[in-house]
Amino acid sequence: MSIRIISDPAVVQAKAREWKAAGETIGIVPTMGFLHDGHRSLITRAVEQNDHVIVSVFVNPIQFGPNEDLDKYPRDLDADAAMCEAEGADIVFHPEPSDMYGEYFSTHVEVDDITSVLCGASRPGHFRGVTTVCNKLFNISKADRAYFGEKDAQQLAVIRRMVRDLNMDLEIVGCPIVREEDGLARSSRNKYLNPEERKAAVILSKSLNKGKALLDSGERSAQALIDTITAELKTEPMSDIEYVSVVDSITLKDVEGDITAPVLVAIAVRIGSTRLIDNFSYEV
Repeated sequence: MSIRIISDPAVVQAKAREWKAAGETIGIVPTMGFLHDGHRSLITRAVEQNDHVIVSVFVNPIQFGPNEDLDKYPRDLDADAAMCEAEGADIVFHPEPSDMYGEYFSTHVEVDDITSVLCGASRPGHFRGVTTVCNKLFNISKADRAYFGEKDAQQLAVIRRMVRDLNMDLEIVGCPIVREEDGLARSSRNKYLNPEERKAAVILSKSLNKGKALLDSGERSAQALIDTITAELKTEPMSDIEYVSVVDSITLKDVEGDITAPVLVAIAVRIGSTRLIDNFSYEV
């Protein structure tokens, strides 16, 4: 395989310096691996917009809580590297945790406020792990652009806030959700679903489609939207709802009363033991 798989951050950083010295642009696609067509769309976009592309494949331990799925998170480096090569990426950056968080590591980057709601409410410390690793990846890659999927809408909002607040010199590119034929959003965690759970998981996109239809019909009450989506989710006995939220697209604060500005409609649902998220954005 001709694509370079590199574990040493210093080696990636040195190559990035070479590219930058030659006046060439760099895109980075941060991932935790087990790549699917959603990731493929990010890599394709990055290759289209940059001279060189680095795809990080790193299951970041500091964004997992003590009872989360760090140890069983799916991994397949050979398949990941094959996809990256097929799509035209230059480097797969695959460090070990010790490469990223060496002895005496004690520096973290944390975004306040918007990390305490939605997924952050039930996953304390998660976004601190995300922002810390992304800061490191941006510094190592010297990227001009970084690519994230809109399925992880809160993550995208948090990264954009960090980049803005810290005057970081790169563009954050959000890419549309990629779905299965039946509507389920692509996710590495879909692998955890057994056949019965996989069928049940379609309720997430079905419920959001009901919500979109309600908005398209002219309804503007945030509570009516929440009630409609919640009722649809409850038609699936296997669904265990964590949250159904209508929030301001920028501040991620709950919308009270009528929707008068762009919103993010986001849900988190457990199907069996698997936590799934989905969302859509809407401009009135």
